Amino acid sequence: MERIGFRLQLRMELMDEYVEHHTKVWPEMLAALEKTGWHNYSIFLDRADGSLFLYFETPDLQAAQDGMAAEEVNERWQKFMGPYFLDLGDKHADEGFIALENVFYLK
Repeated sequence: MERIGFRLQLRMELMDEYVEHHTKVWPEMLAALEKTGWHNYSIFLDRADGSLFLYFETPDLQAAQDGMAAEEVNERWQKFMGPYFLDLGDKHADEGFIALENVFYLK
C-alpha cells in the first residue's frame, strides 16, 4: 500500500466555503474514490495560512489517479473545487499535486 501525502494552497477568502463543501461531499464522489483505490483519505487545514495537507493510501498511485480521471463525477467535482485553490495552473487538484517525501513511518 502506498501512503501519499501532499499539499495544496487554498484561497484564504474561500476557506470556510471549502470546509463546508467537505462536510457534505457528494455520495457519488465518495463512491468513485473508494472504487478507484483512494483509501484513508484525510484533509488537514492550517487556518493561519490556508494550506492543506492531504493524505491517502492506495495500492497504486498511478492507477488511482487514472481511475479517477475516467470518472465523470470527478470532472464535475474538480471543476467545482478548482476556484478554491492557488497555483494549480490548468491542472485539477487531484493531478496537480506533488507527493511529499516520506522520511519517517511508525508502524
